Amino acid sequence: MDSGILRRAAELVIAAAIGAGLSLGGVAAYGGLDGHTTTVRDIVSGGPTSAPASFRTGRPLSINQIYRAAAPGVVQVTSTSVVRLDNGSPFGFPMPGFNVPQQETQRALGSGFVIDKAGHIVTNYHVIAGAKSVEVSFSNHDSMKARVVGKDPGTDIALLKVDARSRALTPLALGDSDTLHVGDSVVAIGNPFGLDRSVTAGIVSALQRQIQAPNSYAIDHVIQTDAAINHGNSGGPLINANGRVVGVNAQIETGQAGEAGGNVGIGFAIPINTVRTVVAQLLKTGSVEHASLGITGVAITPEIANVFHFPVSHGILVATMKAGSGAAKARLHGATTQAVVAGDTWPIGGDLIVKADGQTIPSLARLRDLIAAKKPGDSLQLEIYRGTKKMTVDVKLGRQ
Repeated sequence: MDSGILRRAAELVIAAAIGAGLSLGGVAAYGGLDGHTTTVRDIVSGGPTSAPASFRTGRPLSINQIYRAAAPGVVQVTSTSVVRLDNGSPFGFPMPGFNVPQQETQRALGSGFVIDKAGHIVTNYHVIAGAKSVEVSFSNHDSMKARVVGKDPGTDIALLKVDARSRALTPLALGDSDTLHVGDSVVAIGNPFGLDRSVTAGIVSALQRQIQAPNSYAIDHVIQTDAAINHGNSGGPLINANGRVVGVNAQIETGQAGEAGGNVGIGFAIPINTVRTVVAQLLKTGSVEHASLGITGVAITPEIANVFHFPVSHGILVATMKAGSGAAKARLHGATTQAVVAGDTWPIGGDLIVKADGQTIPSLARLRDLIAAKKPGDSLQLEIYRGTKKMTVDVKLGRQ
């Protein structure tokens, strides 16, 4: 990450039910895994978790086989940025030697992997955010300049390109993240703390997690793993037992309040199926446009529906609306008050969204998925309850 510090180390920035990160854009983790540039070659490490020495699930590839095949396609990404330093007078008024603009060159380290023979490389957006220049180094220790083809802070994905001979490139095969199951074996290859092309192994600990993107929107369907990943692993591949990339390692939970700690067995990877979609758009236009409804909201439960006498037992309570958004222009109603039930705060008095384009909306993730399939300017038909009155509203989606 360009700042070298996880944005929130004590707890992963999981978007709150009524938080700014829920502006309900189409896709929508910051906190990174960057580090420094100490270099030790071909380190194969186990990590703090009880990772298996090899896969014993009847699948054909061992950890060593996966590493040997994939490591040549994993790169170190070094981004260089220039930041302006505050050199103001400590006394609040001009003094000789103070108030003179100063700049400092900073370098951030991450990981990435080759996806084709044309030289395209996937990494995290936060690894190259604000970079003046980007370099990548390969397993033969050759370093070269990389061009940023496109970047998408909404999914924390960036696409680079190097001018290298095709025979010198080892593209990694991409898998299908939708076929993952909890307990599946995975390996992570990257550059933790500058230790280039390290491999760690573990399992898929959970699926359908949610993390926060650099622009504060939510990334859904995230993979949780106990394969050890640390600062510097950002942008590296998470690979299944068949040797195919199923995710891009992006964040860790450190469990340490107020400081950027190391791995505690909880890491997060952006699913490769999300990455495929983003990369296709970056190749085409260099950017990704995410549609946005422009609300914050919270999904109700049957118990809450009973407490507040809602006409249905599912749906999304509209909490707030962004000024000028599609929701605001369609005159949706936000909450007028809040109520606390069993310690949880609920926005009350606003519209209750129960369907979108005819599909039932039991959760925020489902609503975001439907929005993700659309483009800015597309229409979304919402079925809502305003009090006990059932209504249909057409919303023209805006840009995230």
